[in-house]
Amino acid sequence: MKNKVLVTGGAGYIGSHTVVKLLQAGCQVCVADNLYSGHRWAVPREASFHHLDIHDREGLSGAIRKHGIDSVIHFAGHIVVPESVENPSKYYHNNVLGSLNLIECCIEHDVNRFVFSSSAAVYGIPEHSLVGEDDLPAPINPYGRTKLVTEWTLRDLSSASKGKFRFASLRYFNVAGAHMEGMLGQATPRATHLIKVASEAACGLRPGMSIFGNDYETPDGTCIRDYIHVDDLADAHLRALDYIGSSDTSVTLNCGYGRGYSVREVVECVKSVSGTDFPVRIEPRRPGDPPRLVAKADRIRDLLGWTPRLDDLETICRSAVQWERKFLEATPESFHVLSG
Repeated sequence: MKNKVLVTGGAGYIGSHTVVKLLQAGCQVCVADNLYSGHRWAVPREASFHHLDIHDREGLSGAIRKHGIDSVIHFAGHIVVPESVENPSKYYHNNVLGSLNLIECCIEHDVNRFVFSSSAAVYGIPEHSLVGEDDLPAPINPYGRTKLVTEWTLRDLSSASKGKFRFASLRYFNVAGAHMEGMLGQATPRATHLIKVASEAACGLRPGMSIFGNDYETPDGTCIRDYIHVDDLADAHLRALDYIGSSDTSVTLNCGYGRGYSVREVVECVKSVSGTDFPVRIEPRRPGDPPRLVAKADRIRDLLGWTPRLDDLETICRSAVQWERKFLEATPESFHVLSG
């Protein structure tokens, strides 16, 4: 893999981990990020950086021409489900219109390989215990709908190009953890992801945390999710990029491990690996939360030869807690040596 890759949202959590993997694989990388939730220090020195919004067609075109871009991995998007329910227009404007602008820009400049950061939220409340890529999407919140609309956009524009423009839509389940060497982790302000929140509580950065709903139809009453380590997910992006570069077809794939853990199980795991206790409050359910969301994850393994290395809840939680402790004690400048 020697692609020249534009990574939108490459200063964010998953994007920055993927940038490091791309550089290690020998790719030339250009990051475009408006720093809404990302950090300039999270971009390795070996990558070019453009402070750009995905609505900026002229800026995107300039970056594509300047760096001879042949592939795009698109992470830039708003991701907070409750916020999407409260302010759907923000999500449609950024996640749908911004993505359309970027996709059109790629096609205009003959950039015909596109990996999209989608979400398991497109499934809504699935009918089966494991949800597969062929199950009917039925998102129950604006965030999930914006991801699905963008998937449809990619499919239709690829079809109009007669397959010249190829894409991989990666439907993430719950991404968590931090780089195993401690160089990167989730630093998103006001993050809402469970393992991030619990790790902050374990490190004294929060007075405690909340569980939203304990009356779901699950064994302990709390929601069940499939948690995937961010390093394994980053690797999936490289494999997807390689796949659409050597194949005549586009693809939609679940990114998960195929097993679920309840909110209570995750909280107890964080307490255990951190060696700390913290208050946990029970609050009402949040709008837009399905009771159970676990991936049927055979296709990505078979099609891409993807083999997770970090499929272990304790490993995920421990790496997240270690990152919080390191980030608490360090200055941003100390992290700006990333790809090695």
